[in-house]
Amino acid sequence: MSKQISFGQLKPGDKLPSFAVLCEHYEVSDTVIRASMPLLKAEGLIDGRQGKGVYVANPPSR
Repeated sequence: MSKQISFGQLKPGDKLPSFAVLCEHYEVSDTVIRASMPLLKAEGLIDGRQGKGVYVANPPSR
């Protein structure tokens, strides 16, 4: 998913698919998706919004 964000396939503000859809797309378990989310957040690539979902974060201003 980080490549999709880096290459612009997912743009800032885009909502990520549900965990179930991500599991199916990447052919991995829910555990793998749940473990990857904090890593993507730590890299500043995604932003979770309570009750709203997970979105691609705006790039940090320089």
